[in-house]
Amino acid sequence: MASEQFQKTPLYSLHLELGARMVPFAGYEMPVHYPLGVLKEHLHTRGHAGLFDVSHMGQIKLHGSGAAKALEALVPVDIVDLPVGMQRYALFTNNDGGILDDLMVANAGDHLFLVVNAACKDQDLAHLQKHLSGQCEVEPLFESRALLALQGPLAASVLGRLAPQVEAMTFMQFANVNLLGVECYVSRSGYTGEDGYEISIPAKDAQMVARSLLAMPEVLPIGLGARDSLRLEAGLCLYGHDMDKNTTPIEASLAWAISKARRADGLRCGGFPGAKRILAQQVEGAPIKRVGLLPKERIPVREGALIVDGEGEVIGHVTSGGFGPSLGAPLAMGYVQNAFSALETEVFAQVRGKLVPMIVVRTPFVPQRYYRG
Repeated sequence: MASEQFQKTPLYSLHLELGARMVPFAGYEMPVHYPLGVLKEHLHTRGHAGLFDVSHMGQIKLHGSGAAKALEALVPVDIVDLPVGMQRYALFTNNDGGILDDLMVANAGDHLFLVVNAACKDQDLAHLQKHLSGQCEVEPLFESRALLALQGPLAASVLGRLAPQVEAMTFMQFANVNLLGVECYVSRSGYTGEDGYEISIPAKDAQMVARSLLAMPEVLPIGLGARDSLRLEAGLCLYGHDMDKNTTPIEASLAWAISKARRADGLRCGGFPGAKRILAQQVEGAPIKRVGLLPKERIPVREGALIVDGEGEVIGHVTSGGFGPSLGAPLAMGYVQNAFSALETEVFAQVRGKLVPMIVVRTPFVPQRYYRG
């Protein structure tokens, strides 16, 4: 397919200037890695600070006094009582209890600010417009804003040079921040398991802000390859791989993402699509479960590999897998029948005709280092 058929983020020319290898991803041309390579980019982010272009993600504003109540009818999350200046992880569910997408929701005071996955953003926008019409205004920001993620243990000191107030923010806080004269939305969050920030910037100013951050000696540009290995080590789900419209939040080991107020014994029990099935599974358990898996041999186990028991019976499949640069070993996530989901259970992956023994483990595979104050 010709490259002109893919969209380009506001940082496209900067990626080329930096020597990025560009690949198609979610309808965009995106950098998979720079000359340093995926392994070194991964380790640099864990040790210093990495800058990611995530402008392909979908940014949406919801305006109006009824926005929180309206959105809450689509997610198993407490939006009505989300404090101003805070952000929350949420899930769009369908009538069967499956996951349509995962997203971030921030209370910006005079509006709700949403960030949804790139591959799902058009369907998510249509979903919001269909169900929220007449209750609030849905404003897509797909073309007008860029999104950067600054991740790593030195992210706070780096961004603090441009805006000292960000260093006092804690995990999942959200604020309007002036960076180099540009009004930005900043949250202390990310997709690497590290401390860091996500920065929404007017598209026209994105290159200027990105160049200023990259000019700092601690910061290097990081591509999608390292973003994937970082999130896998952190035990974070990738939509369309580790969860989809056929898996429930309970099956995906995301029960923690169902707010207390929305649970069976909560103040606003249910009221979201698929609530009956999801809440029943929360009480009774689910037939399958997403688990962490550590191969006992140094053989990477990739997405799609079948998981079998000691008798060779298929009991599940791998949804994400590869090598963890920080862990120094192969790692994977996948779904197994509930009877095989206990920690330390031995299972086997079928890899090119060979059975690779694996142990069910707790995630994250490496410690998460979010700053909670």
